Amino acid sequence: MYSGRVSTAERLIESTRELLWERGYVGTSPKAILERAGAGQGSMYHHFTGKPDLALAAIRRTAEELRATAEGVLDGPGTPYERIEAYLLRERDVLRGCPVGRLTMDPDVVADDALRAPLDETLDAIRERLAGIVEEGKEQGQFGPEVDGEAIAATVLATVQGGYVLARASGSPAAFDAGVRGLLSLLRPHDHPTV
Repeated sequence: MYSGRVSTAERLIESTRELLWERGYVGTSPKAILERAGAGQGSMYHHFTGKPDLALAAIRRTAEELRATAEGVLDGPGTPYERIEAYLLRERDVLRGCPVGRLTMDPDVVADDALRAPLDETLDAIRERLAGIVEEGKEQGQFGPEVDGEAIAATVLATVQGGYVLARASGSPAAFDAGVRGLLSLLRPHDHPTV
């Protein structure tokens, strides 16, 4: 599955990320990790203190990638509304769900402060960035003065995460798309054309 050029530690992290996504924390056994990584017995303990340490490295990587992707879109070109729109409309594997959101639904991950921390930090960072963009939009007159940047940021994240849940439940991305279109219509400045 992995080329010989990828380090064993890297293969272990990537395999753990995949297994956490597919099976959750409890379903991700050290044996399954080693098999997926094509690593020998004891490799995990050579590079990590155990499954919790390896899971933390995998969760941190997942959280960092999501944050970088979100910030890449949110820090892109366009007006504040257009950047929020780009974030909401960016390509996603809606039926697979959000890798961070899925981990927050894993009881074993959320019960462990160390494993939950990268998820919370990532969602907080995205929420803060969104709130800042809304405040920029208020300063530019794109959003009304009554708009609460933090509340809108929380609504954007709730729409995305809730959209994943609804899409997975129905087996169709239509519910995700409807939620995004609805939120964008509520946020749309009066002088902005319809998508």
